[in-house]
Parts: sequence; C-alpha cells; structure tokens
Amino acid sequence: MIYCSYIMELQQRLCPSRFRFGVFQVFKERSTEMGDIKVRGKKEDEDEKAEVDIWNYVFGYVKIAVVKCAIELGIADAIDKHGSPMTLSQLTTTLKCQPSRLYRIMRFLVHYQIFKEEPITKDSIGFALTPLSRRLSRHGERSMAAMILLQSSPVTLATWHSLSARVLDSGNSPFETAHGKDVWSYAEENPGHSELIDEAMACDARVAVRAIIEGCPQVFDGIKSLVDVGGGNGTALSMLVKAFPWIHGIDFDLPRVVAVAPKVDGIKYVGGDMFECVPEADAAFFMWVLHDWGDEECIQILKKCREAIPQDKGKVIIVESVLEEDENDKLEFVGLMLDMVMMTHTNKGKERTLKEWKYVLGEAGFTRIDVKPIHAVQSVIEAYI
Repeated sequence: MIYCSYIMELQQRLCPSRFRFGVFQVFKERSTEMGDIKVRGKKEDEDEKAEVDIWNYVFGYVKIAVVKCAIELGIADAIDKHGSPMTLSQLTTTLKCQPSRLYRIMRFLVHYQIFKEEPITKDSIGFALTPLSRRLSRHGERSMAAMILLQSSPVTLATWHSLSARVLDSGNSPFETAHGKDVWSYAEENPGHSELIDEAMACDARVAVRAIIEGCPQVFDGIKSLVDVGGGNGTALSMLVKAFPWIHGIDFDLPRVVAVAPKVDGIKYVGGDMFECVPEADAAFFMWVLHDWGDEECIQILKKCREAIPQDKGKVIIVESVLEEDENDKLEFVGLMLDMVMMTHTNKGKERTLKEWKYVLGEAGFTRIDVKPIHAVQSVIEAYI
C-alpha cells in the first residue's frame, strides 16, 4: 500500500492534469482504446462482408440462370426417374448433353447444395437429389419449377430494366413499358405466357393449399359452397373440395381461362369479370389475386364478394402475404420480393401490411378479420361482414 501511494504521488507531481481523476482516468483511456478496437473490428467485418456480398449482386443472375438450365435439361427429373444417384456419364447419356459442360453445371449446382455428390462404387461418384433439387422436378408434389420458369422467362425479365423509371413515376408499369400492354392483355394475346402464369400459380397453390389443409382446416367448417375468385385452372379449388368433400366449388375466372381448365367433379366453372359480379356462395376465396390490384380496385372486388355471400354467416377467405416484421418468419423476405414483383408487373398492385388489409376490408364493409399464419409464404385472412 505504501509503494502504491508513492507511485500515485509521483505520477501526480509529474503530470497533475493526467492524474486528475486518478486511476479512473487510466481505466477510461484503456476503455476508450478497447472501444476503438471494437469499432474498427466491426467496421472491418462489415467491409469484408460487403466485399463478398457485392459479388453476389454483380453475378446474382447466374444462380437463377443455372437453375433454369437445370429445369430445362430435366436433371432432377432424370435422377428421380433413375431412382438412385447418377454418374456424370449416365446423366450425359440420358440428357444427351456435352460432358464437360454438364460437369461444370453440376459442379456449380453441387457447390450451392442444390444437388449433392454421393459415392456409387469405390471408384465412382454420382449426383443425387436434395430437398431443394426435388422442388426443381416438373412433376414433384412440391415442385416450384413452373414458378421459376415464369420468373426467369424473357417476357418477365424484360420488365425489370424499367424499375427505376417506375420509381420515378414515369407513368406505365415496367411490364407495359417492355411489352406495350398490361400483363393481362399480354397474356390474353399470348397463350404460351398465359399458360406459364397458370402453371406457376398452380405449383404455388399445391404448396399453399396443403399448408392450409394441414394448418387450419377449421376455416372451411360449415361452408357448403365456395367460389374461388380468380381461380385459374382450378388447382387450389380441386384440392380443397377433395379435402373437404361437403364443399361445392365454383371456379370463377375469365372465360378464356375457365374454358381450358381441367374439369373436376364437384366444381362448377363460371366465366366472368370479378369487377362486375361474383357468383353466390357461402364464402369467397382468393389466392394471390388481390395483390395484383390497388386499394380502390380491391375494395370494388370485395364489395362484389360481400354482395355474393350470406349477410349473416358469409365470409371472404384471402390467402396472401402479410408484411409484418417477424424474426421467426423465415419466409418474410419473400413478401418483400413479391412486393417488388408487383411494382414491376402491375400498375397498382402491392403486398400489404395487416394495417393495409384492415383498411381495404373495412372500406368494403367487412367489420371483423382473423389472420392465421400457415407454413407458407402466405397467411390466411378471414373477413366477416
């Protein structure tokens, strides 16, 4: 203690201003130095992350292009049909591809864990499916191949070049800028693109409707008739009437759409315009339809639905994204991406927050809503008069 006191007294004589706060000044300086190190370390980490991330943006299109290539070549379908991992030689023969180029494609896909390598014999390696690559099969139960082909089609990709002009409020949607007409008029005049849209919506419906059936089947209790507004080729409705056989389904869409829809027992197919009228039913069902339209259009459509359902027990069932910040929602980012798609492909469409959904439903005359999360990108919104 005597030695420490002597040292402190000597320090005070030599540098009184530095010692004004005694040992606390030393601690403060050391703490500041440590803080500087932490700040510098954090900045260096952010810089390193940015250096990696920027290359993902530079070549971000490569991933979707290679995945599209894999779908078009039928790699996942070939391995699935084979029933076990396939060597490069087997894949080359089956797909009739150039060996070295197919190898480079597979090397890329394995790196991103879309496919995986597994030993076949002591001296040979084969390519095997993963849960992700199974979704690239055109015929799998959880296939998203059609959705990928739609979003990576030349028609769709052309629209993204005008996104900045859209943000500057130059007038037309990027889709109209690229193709001279809105997406619906274009689809009507181009059956191939129309079919691609229907197939993409169907593949999502197979995933989302299964999640609804498994996660909240009570939504359909007491419903004897259900009109699927904008039901497309009837994929979602056919799954619902199969799961809930007491329901009589009505697939309601544009006449050209329902005319080519596969016919299913228990479903009536009605062509029309949802802005003019909606067929009567106990409940109206929407899946990825209302996000295509602005608030005014949604209110108009929902008012037509309110007229079509019973005033005492009728309801509207909406299967759409609800944009809410939720750290536990691993698919939250998809809603934000979809919002960019809506900005690019439609004139006024958008993904909505819960507050925004309450607004359009309230303006349409619905007084109570109930939101149920499901194991999918969308949530189930029930709206009552």
